[in-house]
Amino acid sequence: MNLPEDFIKKYTQLLGDEAPAFLASFDQPEYSGFRINPLRASLPKNVDLSQPVPYTKWGYYGKVTGHTVAHQSGAVYSQEPSAMFVGETAHPVEGDRVLDLSAAPGGKTTHLGSFLNNTGLLVSNEIMPKRAKVLSENVERFGLTNTLVLNETPEVIAKHFPAYFDKIVVDVPCSGEGMFRKDPEAISYWSLDYPKACTERQRMILAEAVKTIKPGGELVYSTCTFAPEEDEQIIAWLLETYPQFEIVPIDKPAGIVDGRPNWADGNPDLAGTARLFPHLMKGEGHFVAKLRLNAPLVAEQKVRTETSHTSKEESLLFKQFVAETLSPAFQYESKRLLTFGEQLYYMPDHMPRLEKLRVVRPGLHLGTLKKGRIEPSYALGLALKPEEIKQKLEITPEEWQLVVHGDIFKRDDLPIKKGWVRLVCEDQPIVFAKVVGNTVKNFFPKGLRFKV
Repeated sequence: MNLPEDFIKKYTQLLGDEAPAFLASFDQPEYSGFRINPLRASLPKNVDLSQPVPYTKWGYYGKVTGHTVAHQSGAVYSQEPSAMFVGETAHPVEGDRVLDLSAAPGGKTTHLGSFLNNTGLLVSNEIMPKRAKVLSENVERFGLTNTLVLNETPEVIAKHFPAYFDKIVVDVPCSGEGMFRKDPEAISYWSLDYPKACTERQRMILAEAVKTIKPGGELVYSTCTFAPEEDEQIIAWLLETYPQFEIVPIDKPAGIVDGRPNWADGNPDLAGTARLFPHLMKGEGHFVAKLRLNAPLVAEQKVRTETSHTSKEESLLFKQFVAETLSPAFQYESKRLLTFGEQLYYMPDHMPRLEKLRVVRPGLHLGTLKKGRIEPSYALGLALKPEEIKQKLEITPEEWQLVVHGDIFKRDDLPIKKGWVRLVCEDQPIVFAKVVGNTVKNFFPKGLRFKV
């Protein structure tokens, strides 16, 4: 790889004897990885689970492609192995309120959601509108029901959620040095001054992010760069600016190493942060720090919860759909139903008020309100547990190819003559379909269709 001369000089000076191995690693193949979805009742089929990533129970080395049953159904999520260490370090517990501040495309959010098991509240934010849409689609595919997807600035998030979250993850925009091997184009916009320019934005983001943590809560900060200016020096600045924080030492298996105090202000606590170097472990370059807030930074305010915006008629339509299509195992509270235009959602428990927020997804999309009926959503078809469905239809991989392409198909052994069934392939949920006679009408979303 043709690395910039200034980059070589910088890290030769910083790393000393380690520098030759570090620089040689850029000519080695990158590592790919994926996580399995613990919210699914069955493990994915036709996926190699023989190479587990040692620091997360859901992670594996290897590649998964998009046009497979495992990927389309949300049973697997492609994620670079080092990036998995961010969610693993945050490690929320069920019931937590969690913020993923810079969340697109969704790797960290789906990982955090795996720990939460659809409990508590996960606020997943992305400032760029197009990337927020991709984030929302990945939340949908993974089957997250406790997630509020926003398209907001850090300033608005801080104002709306003062001292609110148990855990926040701030994966900041950075100089991207750790991704040179995976994304060689990143080299083209690197310069010796670029990391310093990135620190200004990182400080601005953190200055807002810290306002959202409640006392006793934790902040996980991460970058995909080696630059000390964006890593140890940012944490040193954070501790100096906000002495209410302390570093929580991170366990470091599988070749992950301590942060370098001498690359910042010499504070020995910085050794509790983590560096992921590609010449020492199987992954790309990352930096991760965990900090705990020991005293209030801002006054805690009671955040009002959202109330149902659904009419009595709309609630009755959903109740009728539940009675006809879902089993008694499916339980819901009508006060958590929310209507946006013709779209019906189910809000996470205790969801905060949505006014003055740019909302992309306010929880689980249940379906579209039609005249006298509800058309169930793709999200609902993926999120429901097997025991919550009255009727399912096992389809073959060949039939699955027809479905994801948007085609109808016929079967003589359908479980019902008329009504909604959930299509299942290789033990994974695919989508709701409408049975009429011996025909299975396709409701796979038009914007997501593809040809295998």
